[in-house]
Amino acid sequence: MTLHNNVMAHAVACALSAFAIQALAQQQTNSLAPVVVTADPFSSDDNAMILTPSKVLAGDELHDKLGGSLGETLSKELGVSTSGFSAGSSRPVIRGLDGARVKILQNGMSTSDLSSISSDHAVGSAISTARQVEILRGPAALMYGSGAIGGLVNIVNDRIPTVLEKQFTGESELRLSSVDHGTALHVSGDGAVGTMGLHVDAGVLNAGDYRVPVTNTPLSFTGNHENTLGFGASSIKEWGFVGASISQLNKLYGIHGRDEKSKIDMSQTRIDVDSLVKTPFDGIESMRIKLAHSDYQHTELENGSNPTIRFDSHSTESRWELAHTPMAGWRGKLGLQTEATAVQTMMSDPSQLPTVPHTRSTSNAAFIVEEQEFGKVRLNLGARVEGAARNPVTGSSRYFQLRSYSAGALWSFVPGYGLGFTASVAERAPTAEELYSHGPHHPTETFDVGNAELKKEASNNFDLSLQKNAEKLRWKLNVFQNKVKNFVYGEVGGNTNDPSFIDRNFKQADATLRGFEAELSYNLNEAGWFSRLFADNSRGTLDQLGNLPLQPAMRTGAELGNQAKQWRSSLSIIKTNAHDRFASTETITQGYTRVDASVSYVQRMGTTDLTWFVLARNLLNEEIRLSTSLLKDVLPQPGRNIVLGVRARF
Repeated sequence: MTLHNNVMAHAVACALSAFAIQALAQQQTNSLAPVVVTADPFSSDDNAMILTPSKVLAGDELHDKLGGSLGETLSKELGVSTSGFSAGSSRPVIRGLDGARVKILQNGMSTSDLSSISSDHAVGSAISTARQVEILRGPAALMYGSGAIGGLVNIVNDRIPTVLEKQFTGESELRLSSVDHGTALHVSGDGAVGTMGLHVDAGVLNAGDYRVPVTNTPLSFTGNHENTLGFGASSIKEWGFVGASISQLNKLYGIHGRDEKSKIDMSQTRIDVDSLVKTPFDGIESMRIKLAHSDYQHTELENGSNPTIRFDSHSTESRWELAHTPMAGWRGKLGLQTEATAVQTMMSDPSQLPTVPHTRSTSNAAFIVEEQEFGKVRLNLGARVEGAARNPVTGSSRYFQLRSYSAGALWSFVPGYGLGFTASVAERAPTAEELYSHGPHHPTETFDVGNAELKKEASNNFDLSLQKNAEKLRWKLNVFQNKVKNFVYGEVGGNTNDPSFIDRNFKQADATLRGFEAELSYNLNEAGWFSRLFADNSRGTLDQLGNLPLQPAMRTGAELGNQAKQWRSSLSIIKTNAHDRFASTETITQGYTRVDASVSYVQRMGTTDLTWFVLARNLLNEEIRLSTSLLKDVLPQPGRNIVLGVRARF
């Protein structure tokens, strides 16, 4: 079946679903409570979060940490670092895992970009539009993909309204940054006409080459330019809602490589459909159907102007979820997920074969997640079965049968305290790039060689958590171990295929990742003084072959702040150790101390709240190089940066 037929099939299915929803609506008499979009099917209280261990960034905390990329925004969270590849394309690294092992979602659906296949590819969702960002692991993650053994990140922008606003509301923000002479402007608005909810958002980011410490001069090919526009509308009635959105994202950002400098010109058009019916059948609390289609492309420009390769990707995804009423005390969700993606690469030189052949990938999956309480013990379970196919136009097709399972238990042995344990078995199919690559990749300066005989990965993950989650003084401790059979990695070394590039051959070996995360907080994000201490560390090794490459270094940090009436201020210090447990192809990464600060003031003007803020990042102007970055030897992180801004909510 061609991708075009898959797209049509999904569209027809969604259209039929919409008619079914309208028919079911005639039978509904109960009103729908406001729907909060979240990736976690269970409750989001502190006790539940120990089973997933998760983090939700929203409100002032999200605005204070907002950066030019998703990786930069999340880089201070427990167990999370950033790939640090460029100002425009840094992805989160969770517990030493990145790429295809960390799934990125937008409103619970895949971002359908190519960021998971290479560090130079940007995430296909503008972080400036986010109203909430969720980090999720554990049984609930199985709803979204077997391969997300490192976890997932869900960017929530609420483009499809799910509740009717009583009056028009909106937000706008202007930021000016010193390190790159950057300007960022974002606006969004929500309203209603009758039973129709409406949403619009737009954003523009223009950041030049950023200055680096020591020389205090701009580093070429580190600029980042972005614009985005999105519209959404939905019919919201007592029985539920059905809506759609369309959005456009364009980016042009630099890659400061070792020997080559380049830019990537990216664009993505995305259409989403979302619908929910409350109590459609006896025994079913809600039915939710989602559809997303993405047309994505980017061109890699050598020296910023000469096209070398173009990537085209067309993807269609559907999700069907049923939340059932409690059955023998169990509550949860079950559903189906389908995805069809076609990726094509085209070289500017017609005499060259594409690095990756035109490949059509499909997957069909069924999942279930359940939860029940047994006295002081809360238990949740998850399972997912999936069939994934890779069909290149040249080379052998592959099909992978994937099975994943997860279980978690929380024992509230004393009120306010919890001891949790999760265990999971997850399988991942190799990507088309890992299987079929054969050619140069300019931004990473590698000649990639795939292996069509790669087997599926199988990970066994164990997570033990202990925490106090009541009163002002709270703390948590997580320890984890992840043993992965047939871990796919790129062995870097030599230049036998092309003297201009370093060879990267995709191979497999068993791997082990283990580490810990600890946090102690007092009155965090509440009125008055608040403080936080934290530490995290992870280490990855290839069995019999030494250390895994691109692993994060150990960190310790402290934050002190105050929130009183209209004022909010904070000071944070993060000490990152030298990374000396490096792979044979790497070198030592020196440690650093990063100091950040923020001050904000809220001014009330009629029905509008104006928040004036100053953010200071890397106040000591430290030379920061990340062990998780492929380009850390030539690409230090930005120097001291002062951000001035104003945000209006009305």
